[in-house]
Amino acid sequence: MPKRSFSRTDRLSAQFRRELGQMVHEAVLEHSLPSASVSDVEVTRDLSHAKVFVTALNPERSTEVVKALNVLSKGFRQTLGKMLRIRQVPELHFHYDESVDRGEKIELLLREAAQQDAAARVAARELDALPGDSAADAAKIDTVD
Repeated sequence: MPKRSFSRTDRLSAQFRRELGQMVHEAVLEHSLPSASVSDVEVTRDLSHAKVFVTALNPERSTEVVKALNVLSKGFRQTLGKMLRIRQVPELHFHYDESVDRGEKIELLLREAAQQDAAARVAARELDALPGDSAADAAKIDTVD
């Protein structure tokens, strides 16, 4: 039998991410929750637990989304069991994925640093353009005296 490049848990994680993404989307619409999507699923090796990471469009309401999804997790688990026909469906634990927020914060800091750098360059050019401040002007003054 050829060796597979991904383990069973990796393949199941990917399948759970696809199926749960669809279920979470439907739950958001059905229960009028804040918009959320599944970003990643990590399944334990023994398939007893799965961490489901979700991102929310409105980060301030992320705890509300996570609590609601944890309440709905039993129904998600039953639906997954019927859809995938696997012997053991892991317990689903929903967590907020902060990586998107961290990425946005880093991007904001980089933008601010770039703006400050551009402002410093403009200020340096303006200082170089002032008469009497350049090295050539200083040399002229020395020769005149």
